[in-house]
Amino acid sequence: MTAHDRLERTGSGTDFDFKNDVLAEFKSQTGLTEQTVRLISAEKDEPEWMLQRRLDALERYRQLPMPEGWPGQPDLSEIDVDGIVPYLRPDLETDDSVDSWEDLPDDIAATFDRLGIPEAEQRALSGAGAQYESEVVYQNMQDHLEEQGVIFCDMDTAVQEHPELVREHFMTTCVPPSDNKFAALHGAVWSGGSFVYVPEGVTVEMPLQAYFRMNAEGMGQFEHKIVIAEPDSELHLIEGCSAPHYGTHNLHSGCVEVFVGEGAHVQYSTVQNWSTNTYNLNTKRAIVEADGTMEWVSGSMGSKATMLYPASVLKGPGATDNHITIAMAGEGQNIDTGAKVYHNAPDTHSTVESKSISKDGGRTNYRGLVHIADGAEDASTSVECDALMFDNESTSDTMPYMEIQESNVDVAHEATVGKIGDEDVFYLQSRGLDDDDAKQMIVAGFIEPITEELPIEYAVELNRLIELEMEGSLG
Repeated sequence: MTAHDRLERTGSGTDFDFKNDVLAEFKSQTGLTEQTVRLISAEKDEPEWMLQRRLDALERYRQLPMPEGWPGQPDLSEIDVDGIVPYLRPDLETDDSVDSWEDLPDDIAATFDRLGIPEAEQRALSGAGAQYESEVVYQNMQDHLEEQGVIFCDMDTAVQEHPELVREHFMTTCVPPSDNKFAALHGAVWSGGSFVYVPEGVTVEMPLQAYFRMNAEGMGQFEHKIVIAEPDSELHLIEGCSAPHYGTHNLHSGCVEVFVGEGAHVQYSTVQNWSTNTYNLNTKRAIVEADGTMEWVSGSMGSKATMLYPASVLKGPGATDNHITIAMAGEGQNIDTGAKVYHNAPDTHSTVESKSISKDGGRTNYRGLVHIADGAEDASTSVECDALMFDNESTSDTMPYMEIQESNVDVAHEATVGKIGDEDVFYLQSRGLDDDDAKQMIVAGFIEPITEELPIEYAVELNRLIELEMEGSLG
């Protein structure tokens, strides 16, 4: 059987909803036990301090309650952690990730070929990493960046080769395991992910990309990302995610920790397309020092349920945080996304621009928090939430929370909710478009503020995903 023969298509026939035979070199038992945690750590030959952090996180997971009681939150009752495979190492025919697509096993290489990763790397990236199941299978970066001291490697390599940096930053001050139950779960069984370090004053001119593919049925993916941008450095990291559709539930519970030094600039963009049997429960957070800038650009398509609220802690004076997010929900989907910003210093600034689209009875929620601490004088924030609904059965809610403890601040919030207008569709039809094309054009204009923030290859991909969702062809 050839690699392409093993790329079995499902009924939707899209470029994302296909699956390979599961060829595993090692696969853990289902469930979450101390034995499983120790086994994962031993398989990776981790130092004792990382094993201890895993075990501490496991204890936290057992103590913390499930998120519940939030208005409109997704139903998490069908998540069965005891039925999830937390760790699966694909058969790479080698002991390590590779730096050439030609060195990947045929079926894995064919998967990423179909997702367009090699082409994107050649045309628009400074470097790329690709994770398949629980392990990073490919990692590469342009030579001139390595010569400038930039580090872009998988997390397992970082633990072995840069232990002091990882030990200082891994789930300590940014996202501790005590943050929430799924952060604790992640801390216990994390595997794979990316480590990025940019030295002081260095600009990475083209984006880096990390792509995550979950292929096996009933598994969990728990990749960890650490981004360290030293003072006056600059970086754009793009994250892509996808999975095929199965009859049982998969769980994605990753973690992103970003450290923005003084005067540094980091943009973290996500284009994710999980199948409608996947629960997507990520924790993403940045700590921003004085005069640093953090930008989150997020496109959330697919998944049965998503709970994702990228957060920034504006720690130093003059720090800035910008969020641009889009969410789309179809039949049976509850996409609960938003942003959190903590203004903990004077003269800090933030903007949040959220777009959501719901159709066929789907539900989107914007759930956000802006906290301005006592003493954060001259802080300013602007939150704008726009929702577009296709029909009367769909739902879209806006739930902004503002905690203002300082009087000398500038705070603005605006929210709009509306349906696609018949007159708009009629006008476009009078110009020769059919009904579907007219609606797609309206949606493309609606999400333009997000797509214009992405390199052209990824803006095209995001628009295409939206079109596929509107056709009802995903999942």
